[in-house]
Order: sequence, then structure tokens, then C-alpha cells
Amino acid sequence: MPLDLMAEPRGRRRDFGGEVRSRPGLVEAPGPERAEGAPAERAEGAPAERVEGARPERADRRVEGHQRLRDLAIAFSRGVSSSLSLEGALQTLASDANSLLGASRTSVWLHQRRARRLVMMASSDPEFARTAGDVSSDDPQAAAARGMRLELPAFSREPGGPVLLVPLRGWRRALGALVVDGPLTGELDEEPLADFAYELARQLSAAIENIQLLDEVLSQRRLLEDTFNSLLDLVVVTDGELRIVQMNEAFVERTRISRAELMDRPLDSLVGAELAAWAAAADAADSQPDGGRTRRFEEPQLGGIFSVTMTPLINASGNPAGHVLVARDITHETRLEREQAALRERLGQSEKLAALGQFVAGIAHEMNNPLQGVLGHLELLIETSADARPLRRDLRRIYHEADRAAKIVRNLLVFAGSRRMTRRRLRINRVLSRAISSRAAALSRGAIEVHRDEAPDLPAVMGDPLLMHQAFLNILMNAEHAILDTGNPGRIDVRVTHEPRDGRVITTVKDSGPGIPAEVLPRIFDPFFTTKEVGKGTGLGLAITYGIVQEHGGSITAANSPDGGATVTISLPAADE
Repeated sequence: MPLDLMAEPRGRRRDFGGEVRSRPGLVEAPGPERAEGAPAERAEGAPAERVEGARPERADRRVEGHQRLRDLAIAFSRGVSSSLSLEGALQTLASDANSLLGASRTSVWLHQRRARRLVMMASSDPEFARTAGDVSSDDPQAAAARGMRLELPAFSREPGGPVLLVPLRGWRRALGALVVDGPLTGELDEEPLADFAYELARQLSAAIENIQLLDEVLSQRRLLEDTFNSLLDLVVVTDGELRIVQMNEAFVERTRISRAELMDRPLDSLVGAELAAWAAAADAADSQPDGGRTRRFEEPQLGGIFSVTMTPLINASGNPAGHVLVARDITHETRLEREQAALRERLGQSEKLAALGQFVAGIAHEMNNPLQGVLGHLELLIETSADARPLRRDLRRIYHEADRAAKIVRNLLVFAGSRRMTRRRLRINRVLSRAISSRAAALSRGAIEVHRDEAPDLPAVMGDPLLMHQAFLNILMNAEHAILDTGNPGRIDVRVTHEPRDGRVITTVKDSGPGIPAEVLPRIFDPFFTTKEVGKGTGLGLAITYGIVQEHGGSITAANSPDGGATVTISLPAADE
């Protein structure tokens, strides 16, 4: 559809065709001394120089002049329409008008309202165009500023000769001025010159205002598009059938599909089934009072975890025309939340162990001395006293129970941290070998196989070999007991790997037992918590292991394996080379 740049802006009063007012005469504009401080002026001081009674030859010349005016206006309109470049079309118009008028120079000045400046957009004199610069719209000495304030074309007597000032006025504002420096030696007489200048200014003003309005619309659209595409969140606009009608650059980059291919595609072909079903639901439980709804989704197709907000798209008539989905990538925030939760859990566990350790340390020290005396006297009675032979069986049972109590006290001392840790470089695979060897007989009786998988060139860790031996032994015994409770043969898989990126040695112990109940899993490292029968466990084994691993700067976690059984993972920092 061709752009009619010469059309009047809507609401502007027509002055030609159905003549509302008479065409202007040629008047003389006030000089610089009269223009200062004067608002829009209608020069009334000078008499109109209109010739009474048109001669036939001048009528023909007027018709020819208006024909050339129309040609000039059409050429200007085509130039603007083809390139949408106002400056280039104005340059051509200034040159053609200057030739038609036979002037020494013709310049077009446009008003910058916010800056209150007049900028020369085109001139038939290239040298003047390079050096003219801009002028203040309030400068009474500037011909362009005085011309913009006029209502009708007028002559101004300047030191360098007469200057024709032609105001360019839009619907509700001044657009600038056309300044024609004389003398005027063209084919037009002075009589039709006023009509010519007025009509030229009228059509030029309409074209300038239209192209400026179009430029404003395009600028606002570009601004909205740039803002839309600058958003880091993924934004998708769909119609009522959830087919994509618009999207921002972030969504295009995330899908790795071209914008043209994304248009009109159904939303469910680009997102997961859960998000697609939620978007298609008419009434969701997470709806908000304003009509929007928000929910968190883990989206493998978009590659992350997103907080998705869906709101209705309302058109200018106030009716729903589609939907707007905004997806904010919260993968990093979710990872941080999980890490913070794990740190809080570890901190709480450490605080519980520290508080309990202080409590049991004193009791364990007080109980250890009398228990060692009881054990010593029982051992002497069993081995040396002849009178004790009939009671030897009972004495051995008493000795066994007392020794068990002493072991519990020793575990309490280890748990309380009373034993001083000796750090040195050690190899995890060697510590594991000693721990497995110590349980070889019991594992064989229970028909439990141990399979080991160790990465080559494992780095050493800094730690206490006795404490690490106890930690691994506690984990192996728990795995062994879990398999024995099933009454079937079983298997324990021990895997040791190295993560060079994190600089850690990872040990994983997986059993084929029944796994850990979900309600028990959060408490397995709590002191004195056990699921074993009374007399078969103290609940200190995994708590002691947890403390040992923490003291070595590592971490320990437990989980159920997808294929059954439990998995305990110990991560320790590798020693510096």
C-alpha cells in the first residue's frame, strides 16, 4: 500500500480545494530588531504588494509554475516514500526549489522541540550546509527562528539582500522554516510567488509531519522490540490455541530454532509434557486473583529449572486474545538453595555431635577406670583361682558383658573426640583392604561377596589411618548386617574414584540389602539412633563415622539405590602433592 506522505494530518484545516480563507499576499517580514520577544507574528506593517488584475501571459506563467510545484512535490513524496529518508528527500527538494526560484541559496530548517533548537536538514549550498550548525529557536537574529514564528511567507530585508522566510507549520506545532536567500531571478513573478511559497510550505509541512510521526511510531516499535529482546527471561506469546505468535531472543537462543520456524508452532512441541499440560489447563490451583498463575518446572527441553508465570493476553477491546508466558531460569538459585539446605543439615548435625560429645566425654572417662578394674579382676579369677572353676562359665559371661561395656566407653571417647588424631598421608585403597580383611571371615559365613573397583593412580589423602579404618569398618558392618537381615546371600560393591576438577577422592559402598526406610534415612547419623534390637547396636557406629569424616574435612551421605539396597558415599579432599 503506497504511503501518502502529502496527505494532511487528520484534523488539520484545509485551505485549498474548498477555499476556507483567501490565499496570502506577499508581505514583508519584520527585521531582527522587531522579531525579538515576539510570538507567532503576522507581518502587518508592510502593505501587500499584490498586483490588481492578472494579465493573460502572467496567468499562463502561474499555471506553469503551479505545475512545476506539483512536480516538485510529487518528486519529494516519491523520494521520501522509497527510502523513508527525510534528509535525502529534503536535500533534493532544496536543490530543485532553489533552481525553480532562481535563488542564491535555499535551506530547510527543522525544529527540535526538546532541545529548543533549529537544525538545518538540507541546503542547496553544500558549503553552507557543512558550516551552518544549529541555532536557538528563540534567537531573534536567526532568520530561521524568525521565519518559524510567522504564519505566512514574508520577505525579510537582510544586509546581504532580501530573504524569503516561509514557515513550516504542522497541525498543532511549528515544524521549522524554509529560508530562501535572494535575489529571486526565477521564472515566477512576484505575484504568484506568495501562492507558490504558501503551497510549497503547506505540502512540505504535511509531508514532514507525516514522516516524523511515522518515524516516532517506528522508533517506539524498535524500542519495544529492543526491550522485549533484551529481557533475560524467556518470553513467549501464544494465541488462544497455544500456538506461538511472538517470542523474545532469549527463547530463540534457548530452543536453538530459528524465529521463522518457531512462528505458529504449538507450545507443547517445545516444552515438556508437565508444563504443556499446566499451560493448557483452564483453571489451575495456582491461579492468582489477577488472572495470572505461577509454578516451578524442571524443563529438560529448555535445559534448566524455571519459574513460569502465565497471564492472559488482553487486546485493545479488553477481550482475551491469547496468553503470555514468562519463564525465569532459577537453576542456579535452586542449586544454591539445595547447597544451603545441605550446609544447614551438616551444621545442625555437627552442633548435635559437639553438644553430646561434651556430655559423654566426662561420663566415659569416669566409667572407663572402674570397668578396666572389673575386667582385670575377672580375668585373674578365671585364669588363676581354683575355687572359681565351677563358676568359670558364668564368670566368662560376666567378662564378655563387661568387655562390651568397655568397648562402648571406648566408642564414646572416640565420639567425644578425646582421642588425638594423627594426620599423615595415606592411601584409601590400603585402608579399605585392611577393613575388608578384618571382616573376611564374617562375610564368608554370611555368603556375602565383596567387589572392588578402584581408579588407577588414586591420590593420597591426609588423615589418621586408625580413625579412617574404624569409619570404613563401621560402614562395611552396617552393609553386612543389612544383607544378613534378608536371610539371602548378598553383595557389597566398593568403588573408589578421583575427581580432578574438585580435587577429591570419592568412596562409594553399595549393598544388596533392603535399603533404608524413608522415615529413617534423615536420622541415620544421629547419635544413639538405631533400628537394631536391644543389645545388638548402640547407635554410635554411623555417628562416629560421621564425626571422623567431618574431622578429616570430608562429607558423608547415604541414599537408597534405584535398583535396591543402600549406598553410602564418602568424599575426602586429596592431599597436596
